[in-house]
Amino acid sequence: MHQISWRGWLAAATIFFALVPSAQAAINVTLDVDATQTPEKILHVRETIPVTPGDAVIYYPKWIPGEHGPDGPISTVTGLHFYAAGKDLTWHRDLVDVFTFHVEVPAGVNSIEAKFDEIEPEGYSATDKLMVLEWNQVTLYPAGTPAQEQNFKASLKLPTGWKYGTPLHIASTDGDTIHFKPVSLNRLVDSPIMAGQYYRAIDITPAGEPIHHELDLVADSAVALNISDKTRKEMTQLVAESGMLFGARHYTQYHFLLALSDHVAHFGLEHHESNDSRLPERTLIGSNPGADLGGLLAHEFVHSWNGKFRRPADLSTPYYEEPEKTDLLWGYEGLTDYLGPLLAARSGLWSPKEYEQYLAGIAASLGPGRPGRTWRPLIDTATGEPGIHARGGWFNWIRGTDYYDEGDLLWLEVATIIAKQTDGKKSIDDFCQSFHGGSNNGPELKPYTFEQLTAALNAIAPYDWAKFFTERLESKSAAAPTGGIENAGWKLVFTSEEQKPFGHDVPPADNYSIGLQLRPDGTVADSIVGSPAYQAGITSNMKVLAVNSRLFKPDYLTDAIKASKDSTEPITLLVVNDEYVRAAKIDYHGGERFPHLVRNESVPDGMAALIKPRAAAE
Repeated sequence: MHQISWRGWLAAATIFFALVPSAQAAINVTLDVDATQTPEKILHVRETIPVTPGDAVIYYPKWIPGEHGPDGPISTVTGLHFYAAGKDLTWHRDLVDVFTFHVEVPAGVNSIEAKFDEIEPEGYSATDKLMVLEWNQVTLYPAGTPAQEQNFKASLKLPTGWKYGTPLHIASTDGDTIHFKPVSLNRLVDSPIMAGQYYRAIDITPAGEPIHHELDLVADSAVALNISDKTRKEMTQLVAESGMLFGARHYTQYHFLLALSDHVAHFGLEHHESNDSRLPERTLIGSNPGADLGGLLAHEFVHSWNGKFRRPADLSTPYYEEPEKTDLLWGYEGLTDYLGPLLAARSGLWSPKEYEQYLAGIAASLGPGRPGRTWRPLIDTATGEPGIHARGGWFNWIRGTDYYDEGDLLWLEVATIIAKQTDGKKSIDDFCQSFHGGSNNGPELKPYTFEQLTAALNAIAPYDWAKFFTERLESKSAAAPTGGIENAGWKLVFTSEEQKPFGHDVPPADNYSIGLQLRPDGTVADSIVGSPAYQAGITSNMKVLAVNSRLFKPDYLTDAIKASKDSTEPITLLVVNDEYVRAAKIDYHGGERFPHLVRNESVPDGMAALIKPRAAAE
């Protein structure tokens, strides 16, 4: 799959030139969004779109950059009308592609007006006090012209008194309406806006750094904006460390857009000059804000270089209706998932111990805890991403987006091989500076192929990188890919010493003992195929009612697992499956098991060298 011939190089060149403006006249679109009813979860949209008479083909963005699938929220578009000279035009949806509209344009008409409402799904992007606007959600655009050659003049009307953060440049303001300077469609879609009643902008530009970096916060309460001086300094250090890692920037400014709410979806989406990140309301005033900021914001920040500036050619489509090919997501997301935590550790957002815990959790979850590895290789988790998602449990057997977490271990191994092959004279930093460096021309896209990626690695550390990646990507070994951990002088062990999971997508400890992952109410979120719990007949979506004849509480199950080491009796769980209740006897006597990384003193500590800070402390 990765033996891409001359066609791969040609694809990259074709996409690159497709994104360079041609001599053709640009398409000019006006877009006005009224967000004054944000608390009611509805946005009002009006566009003026240039057309020619006849069948005008109008698109709603389908393949959203960074989301790796055809998941543009078309179902939230309602009340759609097209007009010309004040008259309602006839339109119909395409029979094959529901994201495409055909509008009957009369003779003599060279522009049409589109009006529609965008309904915010409950618990996604808006609350009574804030909103996050990704422009693709409120944009229609004409077919036939690459996104970079379509100019959009946009405006946004906010609820009275709301403030905002965005990487877009402002032309003017009129009361609560913001008028943005015209930008190409691809830049507009790449430049979200975050706004709310409770807003705070914090300068996190390191001393001597010529490019402005800002943390823009919106929250459901004023108190949630109270970031500590310690956390602010760590975020400033994150920016400084990124400069040392990549040796270049490819943006004119950068905004960390962070929404703090318990009533929006929690995730992050990368953009070239910003990121759209969302965390629980009290994250910044909790006991360890660096854990979440280092896990999410550092990842999305790295994407400015890896994913936005350098992006796999098959993920670099010229407009949003063309399908993406996702087989290189282990480079797009996997490398980012490795570098984000690395920067979190270097900047102080994560402690060295937390970084170790993070890697231990990933390595443990990818071993016997993820038996899906025995049938579905890592490359297929990337290739199948647009259409295959684990739902309703069975995640360990189906596999999901393992190109993220396994990507951490894959690229850690790459980092240790670089150090070994060059006798410590080169590091992963040298690769990043070579591959992601260059002059700062503002946001731009430089696509790459598998061959170009391996060639760049060979220029730093000669090695058979093509063979290395092919073997790792196509492996069906049940064993966790811990080569990087071991090369760095550490090893994964399981002990009874409790260690709380750290970082994202790390399973609860029960996965490492009886193989059961439970929600607080006892519902089975996952049951590891082949584990003692699975052998006892417990699978996803069942519910545990009792533990050893006592009504279920999480602590009771913990007590039973602890006691199993000194008992010959099975752990008995009363479970309900649909409407049927039965006792499941789990034959387990190993006590609690928690993953840890411990030093192998016979090998130098390469981990410490990797996470050592590079930038002077702010």
